[in-house]
Amino acid sequence: MATLETVSNAHPPRRGNLSVALICASIVVGMIGLSYAAVPLYKLFCQVTGFGGTTQVSAGNINGIIERTMSVRFDSNISSDLQWTVKPATTLTDKIGVVQTVNYVATNISDKEVTATSSFNVAPDIAGAYFNKIECFCFTEQTLAPGESIEMPITFFLDPELDGVLELDTVKEITLSYTFYNVDTGSS
Repeated sequence: MATLETVSNAHPPRRGNLSVALICASIVVGMIGLSYAAVPLYKLFCQVTGFGGTTQVSAGNINGIIERTMSVRFDSNISSDLQWTVKPATTLTDKIGVVQTVNYVATNISDKEVTATSSFNVAPDIAGAYFNKIECFCFTEQTLAPGESIEMPITFFLDPELDGVLELDTVKEITLSYTFYNVDTGSS
């Protein structure tokens, strides 16, 4: 019997160790892949569902205009490392479904060319699924020369389907907020 124990300890099962190592390596590779895919997948999820106040992109309003009115307030925030001033558009009130164009005005107050981009959201969050942008400055980076100002248009509409959303029955105002960030172009 001592001979059997010696034989079995002398030759450990290599196939089992190899399987465990391959499974562990596959899990590690899968986790790394998922971490790289997380940001684009989350962005896609937010764009499709309007989650977190993410607006929708549209070619135009196909659902018509309804009698209910709503105000849209515009807001801007500027990162501390961006030497710009940004004046948001003024609040407007109109029937839901009307296509509107408003302008933000940005001015570079530094002594060098600055490129910036922006992120946006809508409050209340649930309204993001019904806030549709046809055209927006936020789709591209903006570059301003020293002292230069630019009008940055947004063409949008509120989808009339929001009128059927119970959580939005008492909402009278939606806020579209942009936060502007410096884009490091390496020319500093």
